[in-house]
Amino acid sequence: MRFYLFSFLIFLLSQTASAAAKIEHWQTPQGSRVYYVHTEGLPMADIQVLFDAGSARDGAQFGLASLTAGLLDTGAGEWDANAIADRFESVGANFGAASAIDNATVSLRTLTDKPLFDKALATMEVILSKPHFAAADFEREKNRTLAGLKQQEESPGDLAKIAFYQALYGNHPYAHPDEGTLSTVAALSAADVQAFYQRYYVAANAVIVIVGDLSAEQAKRTAEQLVQHLPTGQKPPALPEVAPPVKGSEQHIEFPSTQTHVLVGLPGTFRKDPDYFTLYVGNHILGGGGLVSKLFDEVREKRGLAYSASSAFVPLLKPGPFLISLQTRNDQTPEALKVLHKTLADFIAQGPSDAELKAAKQNITGGFAMRFDTNKKLASYVGMIGFYELPLDYLDTFQQNIDNVTSAAITDALKRRVPVDLLQTVTVGKRAK
Repeated sequence: MRFYLFSFLIFLLSQTASAAAKIEHWQTPQGSRVYYVHTEGLPMADIQVLFDAGSARDGAQFGLASLTAGLLDTGAGEWDANAIADRFESVGANFGAASAIDNATVSLRTLTDKPLFDKALATMEVILSKPHFAAADFEREKNRTLAGLKQQEESPGDLAKIAFYQALYGNHPYAHPDEGTLSTVAALSAADVQAFYQRYYVAANAVIVIVGDLSAEQAKRTAEQLVQHLPTGQKPPALPEVAPPVKGSEQHIEFPSTQTHVLVGLPGTFRKDPDYFTLYVGNHILGGGGLVSKLFDEVREKRGLAYSASSAFVPLLKPGPFLISLQTRNDQTPEALKVLHKTLADFIAQGPSDAELKAAKQNITGGFAMRFDTNKKLASYVGMIGFYELPLDYLDTFQQNIDNVTSAAITDALKRRVPVDLLQTVTVGKRAK
């Protein structure tokens, strides 16, 4: 009867995280870093275990990290996939595993009532320490991945993204798509997955996040239980530095579509970048602020060249991409690119007005608390803080860091970090006659 309570609770917001969310940090005896926040209001906990095991660790076997994460819950210990799903369902818990560029994340959301919590936690621990990677499961997941990669060949948006990352990163581990390519995934074996798991899913390479209605002592026991059967191992070496482009480039991929997908950018910012907050605010004005951004106004509102136009800095361990994106009618592509480049160049040269800067700050800080107003959202932020080793008071100081940004700082940072003569441009669509 108790587990039915979860169906009701998931419709409720957990306690709103205060601006002063207290993050406690320690290490397990095996070297796993732990980040814990105690919250009250609902008897729930959100747990994440992050490994430095994203696609950047694929080596030449593109898609290996993604395939490994996707196979974790297909069988572990004495259970197959159905038994694992039944165990989580019986206690109303949600489990997930996914891989991104920098990391792989295994997550659990569960009630904290002891019998329910203990069963959910024990199941997660076995998945982490004793996955099967059975041949049949591997082939099924591999074929599913290959089918998805074939579908990407019919998507101009996917083709543009793949070509864009290749243009920005060349031979760097960030260059290839997370899911891999048809040729690299086709060559993977179950033994490759097992070897990747044994190399990267180790205690010394784990960051544990616990957010919820658990005491510090309970959190300590939880963290130690999760990694108790993992080998200590060691963290992988640092990723190579990202080499900036030496010249600008333009690449067009012909595709039979009525719209052309446009991506323009270059390597941008990273999580510990001293310019991060300055670039964040500047980008909000340029193209990250939605309907009120300069790009949207110039491209969409004034000229009707695209339904939307936006820009973003994507911070990673190493400089992630700065990109401007839009879709436009094939015959309007040259004009849209001209407007895009002029808008960017003018903004870099002139910077924002006082009114634009004030509005951006208010927009960013005014909605900031809503970004972590549930345990699940807060756990994601704490996971980011822990994995990238950001200051524990990151959430407390975020608004002050935004308020400290000046127009002059934005202009200076953009001039240094976004050299317009080095921009990489990728277009995918039907070239207009």
